[in-house]
Amino acid sequence: MRNRTLGIVVLLFLAIPLMGQTADEIIGKYIKSIGGIDKIRAIKSLRYTGKVIGGGGFEAKMVVESKRPDKIRQEFSFQGMTGITAYDGKSGWKIQPWGGKKDPEALGEDELKGISEDADFDGPLVDYKEKGNKVEYQGMEPVEGTDAYKIKVTLKNGDVFYFYMDSDYYVPIKIESKRIVRGEEQEGETILGDYKEVSGVYLPYSVESGAKGSPDRGKTAFEKIEANVPLEDSLFEKPASAGSPAKGK
Repeated sequence: MRNRTLGIVVLLFLAIPLMGQTADEIIGKYIKSIGGIDKIRAIKSLRYTGKVIGGGGFEAKMVVESKRPDKIRQEFSFQGMTGITAYDGKSGWKIQPWGGKKDPEALGEDELKGISEDADFDGPLVDYKEKGNKVEYQGMEPVEGTDAYKIKVTLKNGDVFYFYMDSDYYVPIKIESKRIVRGEEQEGETILGDYKEVSGVYLPYSVESGAKGSPDRGKTAFEKIEANVPLEDSLFEKPASAGSPAKGK
């Protein structure tokens, strides 16, 4: 009986740190681990340069430029053509030359919803309350052999993300998503890795994403990430036509 009682006491003692964890504590450690809130806020713009590798030997050059608080421009280049998707904080547009289209078009409702989420400069965890997001700690789960804290994030628009935070460094190593696209729920999965310091803040240089549970994932490898590059607001605004390039370029 004494040994059994001692065993119960030990189990309860070991469980205290896990039971005591909260979403706010984990998010706080995440912010501190990647550089601290002051260094995060000191970055006003970012430029990502790399390549996207897909199935069947597909490969494209990629440039993503973002500006605080919610502007983003994504460029994909292959076969001598460059496609653009951008959001200026209010509206979004795209140029898709693959089908012979050269003029900018407004984004559809689902496309606009997706890129506005991408445009959140610091992501949904930083200042989540001010953004209208809700967070909930859901315990620990292994991710490819690594213990991870699981945090459920419900965005203001209703989309749901599950962040799996590394238990040693508190950075996201996997993100699962549930979105409503064309009236149907779609589940996605993103794997993050190869974190490196950029202007005092650690950012992932490797991103793999695809449908949840699918072995086919698009891989993005960033060769360079630059902080505080000069980006004019006009870079994100819809041009009059394909013959009128954005002024900030």
